[in-house]
Amino acid sequence: MKKVFITAVAALVLFACQNDQTDSANSETSAAARRSCASQDVLEAQLKADPMQAIRMNQIEAFTNEQLLKGFSGRLVNGKIEIPVVVNVLYKTTAQNISNAQIQTQIDVLNKDFNALNSDYNSVPALFAGVKANIGITFVLDQVIRKSTTKTSWGTNDAMKKTAQGGIAPTSPTTKLNLWSCAIGGGILGYAQFPGGASSTDGVVIDSRYFGLSGSANAPFNLGRTATHEVGHWMNLRHIWGDATCGSDLVSDTPTHNDANYGVPAYPHYSTCSGTPVEMTMNYMDYVDDNAMYMFSTGQKSRMMAIFATGGPRAAFAQ
Repeated sequence: MKKVFITAVAALVLFACQNDQTDSANSETSAAARRSCASQDVLEAQLKADPMQAIRMNQIEAFTNEQLLKGFSGRLVNGKIEIPVVVNVLYKTTAQNISNAQIQTQIDVLNKDFNALNSDYNSVPALFAGVKANIGITFVLDQVIRKSTTKTSWGTNDAMKKTAQGGIAPTSPTTKLNLWSCAIGGGILGYAQFPGGASSTDGVVIDSRYFGLSGSANAPFNLGRTATHEVGHWMNLRHIWGDATCGSDLVSDTPTHNDANYGVPAYPHYSTCSGTPVEMTMNYMDYVDDNAMYMFSTGQKSRMMAIFATGGPRAAFAQ
């Protein structure tokens, strides 16, 4: 188990989930085979654009740790935080212009995964059963905005979020979660912005091939878990291995992982870190296939709820 600690570096990480193989941006049939991260390149771009982001994110980390001691204080709807979702669809091809039905399947997956209603929730091993968590956050589709484009790929420089660059600006980002569906390119599945980034680029980007359950969704990432993973980042969760060998994800009840896991790992999978703990490979914040991730932990829940607390970076969602 890890001790929770504050570091400016950890507070800065922006996650971009991507394939480590070359994936043609023009291909509708070439699907990613495994996840990995280009977080450092994205982070450097954000820091150059906004040097104050480091200070903001370090302050958010300090606030989060204070809230972990106090507990959540904020408005709930039927006992849960309710998040309106705006989906921005940028498309060049018919397949990229994902249907409203496909979009709704993604909202449904988020609601199941964040409310312990996913059918594989009970597959959590006995070792982790005591810390598996119902986050208690619900998502409601607020609006779908569509825009045709000539771009074959958008990259990770947030161009899809900027009208001047042919994208769609976020709608009310302080009170609505904006999702962008588009052809990202470079084998990237999706990426998220942490609390503390600019509101003009706040939200989550998902390649249209991995959005929801139907239409253009491609296996092994066709169960909508790319969004679950990325929304976890948007709610201030780190990758479970802490983006470093035997690093920390700033959560006390997740085992120390020596690195990311891929595919469908056999259980138990032991870490090579101190104490050789069994890794929580089925956690949404690992890099396993969609059908191999199916839980958040209690510690992760507490960390997520902290950002919605009064005075927190996403408090407007709970007021």
